[in-house]
Amino acid sequence: MSNHSGCCSCGSGNCCSPEPEQKKISIDFLYLDLTVCERCQGTETNLDQAVNEVSKVLRAAGYEIQVNKVNIKSEELANKYQFISSPTIRINGRDIALNVKESGCKECGDLCGDSVDCRVWEYEGNEYNEPPAAMIINAIMKEVYSNANASVSEREEYVLPDNLKSFFRGLKKE
Repeated sequence: MSNHSGCCSCGSGNCCSPEPEQKKISIDFLYLDLTVCERCQGTETNLDQAVNEVSKVLRAAGYEIQVNKVNIKSEELANKYQFISSPTIRINGRDIALNVKESGCKECGDLCGDSVDCRVWEYEGNEYNEPPAAMIINAIMKEVYSNANASVSEREEYVLPDNLKSFFRGLKKE
């Protein structure tokens, strides 16, 4: 006669109903500058607001949110993160913008002493210098409720955009 308790062969009774595995949402915020660039500053503010608004619901649904803020301050970092335009938000490796559109950014241009283009965000038929919090929230929820466990499709071979090469060259002159 066995002296095991519960339904588990180990006798602990805990094996039959393990804790559900924590699901993860990883958000990468990649930017050139938070000291003077209004686009990067506004994007960070809107990202923080969006994460704050959805985090309670996502935690209740078993998700852990991790936000990684990375200052892309060199060509090496740009290559490592396959950085295309500043600022960038990726959720589980996917850029929240379907395409990259840019316009002149005076603040980043002043930083490097050259003209620099930074990202323009398109959302619901309008263009914004910072992604609206609603755009970020929608992108997070889309990632959660779409094929969230699917891997990011392979990207084309990364080449550092000329715009960013100019920016980093200008920073080195300082």
